[in-house]
Amino acid sequence: MGIWGLNVPVVWAFDITNYVWWIAIAMSGTFISAALHLTRQPWGASISRFAEAMTIFALAIAGMFPILHLGRPWFFYWLAPYPNVMSLWPQWRSPLVWDFFAILAYLLLSLMFWYLGLIPDFATLRDRARRRSVQIAYGLLALGWRGEARHWQRRQSAHLLLAGLAVPLVVSVHSVVGLDFATGNTPGWHSTIFPPFFVAGAMFSGFAMAMTIAVLLRRAFDLRDFITDRHLDNLAKLILAMGLVLAYSYVMEIFMAWYSADRYEIYTALNRMRGPYAPVYWALILCVVVVPQALWSRRVRHSPWVLFAISIVINVGMWLERFMLIVTSEHRDFLPSAWGMFYPTIWDWAILFGSIGFFAWLLLLFVRFLPLISMTEMRELLARQQGGS
Repeated sequence: MGIWGLNVPVVWAFDITNYVWWIAIAMSGTFISAALHLTRQPWGASISRFAEAMTIFALAIAGMFPILHLGRPWFFYWLAPYPNVMSLWPQWRSPLVWDFFAILAYLLLSLMFWYLGLIPDFATLRDRARRRSVQIAYGLLALGWRGEARHWQRRQSAHLLLAGLAVPLVVSVHSVVGLDFATGNTPGWHSTIFPPFFVAGAMFSGFAMAMTIAVLLRRAFDLRDFITDRHLDNLAKLILAMGLVLAYSYVMEIFMAWYSADRYEIYTALNRMRGPYAPVYWALILCVVVVPQALWSRRVRHSPWVLFAISIVINVGMWLERFMLIVTSEHRDFLPSAWGMFYPTIWDWAILFGSIGFFAWLLLLFVRFLPLISMTEMRELLARQQGGS
């Protein structure tokens, strides 16, 4: 931690900013797949698989930042709420304790949901493999799947159950992350709007990352017949809807600061707009509020590379939003004598871009060894369309 730009009073900066950013990206992958599965939307078959992979990889990366923030990562088990030899019992009223259980539960559920969808595809890969070692590997992963009626029935029941659990769990996980901030009395954080505000922001950034990946995969593997303009159009509409919710949240945040008549809350809101970090605030407003309004245009929603650019801008803006939220509430305390500034070092930037590179590497491994679109769901969709015609 000594090579980062952390100081007193800014003891949270890039590490927690990156943590909240990656957690937010992770929230939407399984949510997209589960929600589309529960509502029987056929267009979800083309994007569910890589959206679920996005969730797992982003969660794995997010989990590294609290460990790094400990300063002594070999004591990573300190993050788990357990009574230790110093008799420091967990504070069950703290959302930091809830955070551990919520994120762990979401990771396990996302893994099971993703793996359950992969089992029939593993069996297909097992049957088509030519090398014995590959047959054994995929055969073990397929868990003896033979495509019997009882196999399908049990898979569908389990899939429906996990999807039903995933949707509320997504909301609860990022609500708890919002409560990590809201339960403190720090100006700019102590607000009841934070749980729904964080959920909306998570959906927004997660949908934008799904759009980024969808456009790249569509171009790289010529998947226009599978990831069609309709898929991109629907994702763009979801992004626009969440962007409007987020814009409303920003307005309400300013209104609540004014309506509270609390001088510290009012000062924090004005400091974000006019203080030393004002460029960050106005850049995020441009990226998160202004730019997504282009999605009202049908022409924009049917232009893949324009959508790709907008999704990148949105995720940059959402990272700036987390940075602004965390740092501007810390760098000016109640007493002017406790004020300070945070300046990131090259190591702060290196860890941020390194995490992005790690995420891209995991996605490339996924594309290399696993089908990025569910073969089973595509067969079912094709049979349904042929039966309907």
